[in-house]
Formats: sequence, structure tokens, C-alpha cells
Amino acid sequence: MTSSKGPGTVRDWLARYTREAPVTSLFISISCLVWAVTALQSRSLIHSLAGSSLGDAWILWGPEVVGEPFGLARTIGAIFLHLDLGHLAVNMFFLILVGREIEKFYGSPLYATIFLAGGIGASATILWLEPLTPTAGASGALYCLLAVFVTVSLRRGTDLRAPLVLIAVNVAYTFVASSVSLWGHLGGLATGIVLAFLLASRSRRVQVAGTTGVLLVVLVLVLWWNVTTANSGMAGLLTG
Repeated sequence: MTSSKGPGTVRDWLARYTREAPVTSLFISISCLVWAVTALQSRSLIHSLAGSSLGDAWILWGPEVVGEPFGLARTIGAIFLHLDLGHLAVNMFFLILVGREIEKFYGSPLYATIFLAGGIGASATILWLEPLTPTAGASGALYCLLAVFVTVSLRRGTDLRAPLVLIAVNVAYTFVASSVSLWGHLGGLATGIVLAFLLASRSRRVQVAGTTGVLLVVLVLVLWWNVTTANSGMAGLLTG
């Protein structure tokens, strides 16, 4: 005798998760699809970007950002690009846990703005402070979400120790590990802290206006870096 309870339960969980967090599900799906393409192109699970044309086109690297016609798109594309299967798995695990809670609390449109503001904020920080280091991954956006999750916990009246400890552990790991983007993580966290204060307001108008404003600010920072770099002659220095 066989039972379909197990597979049915998994399907039910996936369907419920998608209903509750459609944008988080979309971001996870995009990240997994992008990784699958890079893995197929590179023929490797642990060096997914080596020999991948998609990886070459999306990785965040200052010389290509300022040197290509659509280089600025890398500040978004790199968010969904991951170095290997382990990198993808860790980031998606955190996104599954934290993303749904924030999306359920603030709603899908505002959550999407929060996520993109955090990811682009991390990209802007990298471009200004470490433009010659190729960078990829959703970690900057996730650090932003961790900061916002503190506000969610505060608004819900739940224990703040867990999210605060989670942030402390991840920040400590950022300074200890040599393979992570220090400025990407700190840039995403700083963006998240600003958003957390704005999102603590109970006014929907303040939440939407504040989050949209932060997104516009980080976009301006990216454009400012691009224009400043090109006009100062640094473009030749970076590419040469």
C-alpha cells in the first residue's frame, strides 16, 4: 500500500507559500533559474560563474558597469547571481525564512521595493568603495531584510533577541570570512537600518514614501558613481 500524503504535503506547502509570498517565491525562482543556467554553461556546481556567459554579463564589476552601454543593469542582475550551489542554498534558505514574514506584514509591492532597495544599496556601496572586486549574490538584500525584520518583530511585539542575534552573528561572519563582500553586506545592512526606522511608522503613506525614497536615493548613488567615474577619466584607469 502506498500513500501520497508526503508529496501532497510538500505540494500544499509550496502552494501555500507561493500564495502568502508571491514576490519572495518569484525572487527565489529567478535566483535558482539563473544559477541553473550558469551551472549548465560552466558545467560545474561549485564554480558556476567560470565560463558562464550569463555570469560574465551580470556580475558586478566596476570596469564593466562604467564601460558597457547597459552596464548599470549589473547592479540588479548581480543580486540574482550566485557563485556556486552552496552560495545559492544559504541565501535562499534565509530568503525563505525572512522574506515571507516581511512580505506578509507589509504586502508584496512594498516588500519588492524593500528587497530591491537593499540589493541596489549594496551594489552602490561596492561601486563606491570596492569597484575592482567582482561581486555577486543576494546577500546585500538579505542583510537589508534582516534589519527590517527587527522592525517587524517589534511591531508584532515578539522577542527581539533572535533577529538581533542573527544580525550580530552575520556581521561577525562578514568580518571573519575572507570570501564575502564586506561592503556589500554593510551597504545592504545600512540600507536596511534606514528602511527599518521608516517602516516602524504605522502610517502607510510614510512607509511607501520612505521606502520609495530610499530606492531612489540608492539609484542616484549608482548613477552618480557612474557619471563621476566616467567624467573623471577613471573609466580608462579601471578598464586599462
